[in-house]
Amino acid sequence: MKYISDELKTIKKSGLYRELNSVEGSQGTHLEIKGKTYLSFCSNNYLGLANNPLVIKAVKDAVGRYGWGAGASRLVSGNMRLHEVLEGEISRFKGKEASIVFPTGYMANVGTISSLVSKGGLVICDKLNHASIIDGCRLSGADFRVYPHCDMKKLENILKKATKYSRKLIVTDTVFSMDGDIAPLPDIVRIAHKYNAMVMADEAHGTGVFGENGRGVVEHFNLSKKVSIVMGTLSKAVGSLGGYVSGDADLINFLRNKARPFMYTTALPPAVCAASIAGIKLIRKNPSLRKSLWNNVRYLKKELDLLNFNLIPSESPIIPILIGDAKKAVDMSKLLYKKGILIPAIRPPTVPTRSSRLRMTVMSTHTRKDLERLLEVLSDV
Repeated sequence: MKYISDELKTIKKSGLYRELNSVEGSQGTHLEIKGKTYLSFCSNNYLGLANNPLVIKAVKDAVGRYGWGAGASRLVSGNMRLHEVLEGEISRFKGKEASIVFPTGYMANVGTISSLVSKGGLVICDKLNHASIIDGCRLSGADFRVYPHCDMKKLENILKKATKYSRKLIVTDTVFSMDGDIAPLPDIVRIAHKYNAMVMADEAHGTGVFGENGRGVVEHFNLSKKVSIVMGTLSKAVGSLGGYVSGDADLINFLRNKARPFMYTTALPPAVCAASIAGIKLIRKNPSLRKSLWNNVRYLKKELDLLNFNLIPSESPIIPILIGDAKKAVDMSKLLYKKGILIPAIRPPTVPTRSSRLRMTVMSTHTRKDLERLLEVLSDV
């Protein structure tokens, strides 16, 4: 096993070695690690719902009634009432006919993409799409094409040459998780319609954050009737766990019968579904959560611009500071850690070589004092 030790040495030498921090207590704006409190700017818990009292109560009530584990896959005996209630809640929230829930967002992407296209088909995706999308494309067995980030001219050129394919699928993140920008979804939809291709939009970082009702970037661009396959996660703004796909009833029934990660995985615990139901209801009924989030985002970006940080242009609560060198990014992250601030260094292979960065994420529950402390420490570092 010497090659494993050698590879680990290489990873450490290049500044790409990763270690785990053990968090004690709940997930909020402040985290406890080894008995010390840190101000966190690295969570995707955008609306603070992961430890919301109403979400916690829903979990406790569900455990009391349904127990914990589901016991089997949903196609065996694991399909419990709360799974169906959650799918109905998602469908109403997204304005779609039906929905299907997977244990994780990763499974939702891999299972959906590999079901919709296979050998003899074509799947196309943005170069900066999430790893779960990339893996789903590769595992599908379909011919796989990648276009440069948000390059609509290249996307159209790929489709112009794709005349031999009867089944074509374009998959895109709506919010790109490492850069924080959003996809040119209206152009993607227009090009897809022109060349008779399906569009699948991954709203992992859009749900709960964008749109008048928090439905995501699809709603933000008023494309709900034109994007037929909407995927997302319940683990970010919703504050829970799991992935979902929404669309028409035929699509969802098709996935129940074709998506291997759905068919062959034990179902989500019912209490997790209860947390997601509570989270979605809070997003629908409490727009002040989004208002607070965007107030924080605007304030922080304005102040960072005044300090002349090398920001990657972002349109979301994801705010990356470009560093470049992986080791330097790690060193800066460690300095911030020593000063009580949690911001991770994002390095290859997550981002391209020489584009390592500090990736900040903002929450609605950050106070102005929290943001001022962050700016003070960043200025010092």
